[in-house]
Order: sequence, then C-alpha cells, then structure tokens
Amino acid sequence: MRRWDIFCKIVDNFGDIGVCWRLTKQLEHEHGINVRLWIDDLNVARQLIPSLDCSQRTQLIDNITIAAWDADTLFEQTADVVIEAFSCELPESYLRLMQPDNIWINLEYLSAERWVEGFHARNSKRGNLTRHFFFPGFTQATGGLLREHDIVENNQKIASDEQLQSDFFRQFNLNPDDDSTALKISLFSYPHAPIRDLLSAMADSATRISCYAPATNILPKIAAFFGKKSIAAGDHLRRNNLTLHVLPFLNQADYDKLLASCDINFVRGEDSWIRAIWANKPFIWQPYWQTEDTHLIKLKAFLDVFYSGCEDTAKQAAITLNNTWASEQLSSLTWQNYLRNISTLKTFTAQQTSALASPPSLTTNLVIYIEKLHHNKI
Repeated sequence: MRRWDIFCKIVDNFGDIGVCWRLTKQLEHEHGINVRLWIDDLNVARQLIPSLDCSQRTQLIDNITIAAWDADTLFEQTADVVIEAFSCELPESYLRLMQPDNIWINLEYLSAERWVEGFHARNSKRGNLTRHFFFPGFTQATGGLLREHDIVENNQKIASDEQLQSDFFRQFNLNPDDDSTALKISLFSYPHAPIRDLLSAMADSATRISCYAPATNILPKIAAFFGKKSIAAGDHLRRNNLTLHVLPFLNQADYDKLLASCDINFVRGEDSWIRAIWANKPFIWQPYWQTEDTHLIKLKAFLDVFYSGCEDTAKQAAITLNNTWASEQLSSLTWQNYLRNISTLKTFTAQQTSALASPPSLTTNLVIYIEKLHHNKI
C-alpha cells in the first residue's frame, strides 16, 4: 500500500487545518489510505482534534499518524504521494529527499471563479520533480467538493429528528424545548463582519430568534452589543426577540450537528462554508478578507453559481444579505427581506445541496487522479 504525506501550515484561524483534517480522515476511513498528516501548529490543531497531545511529536489518532512539523523536524524518507496543502511550501529538507517518481500535489483553495477549470490538473516543473495543481470547485471540470459519502444523509436525519437535536443542545446545558418556536441561527464569522448590525436586526425582528455562537474571536463584539465587558461559553444573553447562547468552540462533528440543527447558518472561510452546503439549510458566507477586494470577487462568483435558477425575489434577498455581510454595514430591512424569503430559500438550498452532492467528492476525485498519475509513471 502506498503511503501519503499531507503538509498543513496553519496560517490563521482554522480553515487550513479544518480542510486537511477532514481530507485526511476521508482518505483513511473511506479509501483505506495510509496517511501521515504534518502540522506546523499543534496547539491550534488541538481545538479541532481534542485528543491531540501537543507534547508528542508523533501520535496515532483515528488510525492516522499526526506529526509535528517545525524547524527541528528531521525527515528520513518521503511518502509515495505528497500533498502540499494551499501552497504551504514543502520543507527544503523534505524536497531534497523527493524523487521523480514521487507524486507531488498542491491542493489549492476552493473558488467558484471560472478560471479554476482551466488551471485544474495542470503541472509545473521544479528541477526533476513535477508539481501537480488540484483545484476544488463546483463543476465537474474541477476537483469537486470535500464531502463524506454519508454527510448529507446524516444531516437530514438530525434536521428531521427533534430528539437528536434536543440531545445535541442538552450537552451544552440548553433546553431547546424552552424556545421551540424560535428561529435557530448559528453564527461563525470573522470579527470585521457587521456583527452589531446583525444582532440589532435580530433583536428587532418580529420573529423570535435563538442564536448559537461558538466561542471564537467575535465574542468581544457580541459582549459589547449586550453591554457586557466579556462573555464566555455557557453565557445566555437576551435583548428583545433575540436570545444568544455562547457555545464552547466545537469539534468538527459537533459543528456539523449545529449546522444541521439550525434554520440559518452564518459561516466563514472555506471549511464551514462547505459544511453549510451539506447541512441543507440556507446560509450566509463571509469569505476570508483579501487585499484589493479579491474576496468580493470570490463571493460574487459563488453567488452567481449557487443561486443560478433561484426565483428572482429570493435570489436578490440572498445576494444582498451576503454582500452586505461581507461589507461594513447591514440594515434591518435587508435582514427582514431575507427572512420573508426564507421558505423559498430553504427549498432552493435543499435542491442545490442534492445537486452538488451527486458528483464524486473531492477526495474520490483526488484518489482517482493520483491513480492515473501513478499508472502513467509505471
């Protein structure tokens, strides 16, 4: 059996490690591939992998080898397949060990931009090595989307089973039955989002809202809105029709359950963005901020693709809310208009989830692609 090495450099936040950990688990659990995941910041990774022991340089978790990658790392041999996640740059000492028969993949960031199709599966030379570029995407001319084979089905079970939802919330000392008529919303964003505007719009909404915010760096903004100096996991805050529950930072399995249990999900970056699609619920995406407003180009490209075919009024309500959430201000009218169209958006999102889950997943496409590369090398 060939071995794979995946290198993950955690730039900031959790997107890089979130994607790499999901990919690694799928490769091992669904394809039986022997994977070693190299991580440059175990302390951050531990928030998503709670059983990770940061004092150990190498450890086995879920039958996956996790190894610390830093200046002291001594590489003795390379794997047959080497994945460089998000152009993180392989260590020079590792590159020197690589041979032409190594399969070297640069796994790129996800984008719905049209140019991705033209660059997917291209390669470049570095000395006697060949580096192949694998682009996730929303069409069959790209690498596809990261997805476990049963995630949509599992999420639908949670969404249709009130007992499963109750069991999930009760582990955080919450009783959803106390507010069973409220609209449930999850909130995961970057701090520069117009969080105060959104919370104000929720509070003034004619609909009762229960908002669930995992503990991240947006807590100071939430605390300020409620007139608090600080807040922490376990706190419950109320203003008018809004009740906000602060959850602990969630591991990936629990975060998926939160998304499936809510009616609307605010997500960010790459990992939670795709999980929101598989949750089968309306969602608002905040792309990672980039200079020269590149993130707004990515947002527009995705909105054009995802909402193609949606009824015009609901489409405009969704696009307007996504655009204003990515800007500095969000009006109460924008939020109310989105809620007025929520039934149509719920039905449309379910259709899109089903369509996007039909082609092979990114993991399956990656395995097939590498098998073809290996065959061509023989």
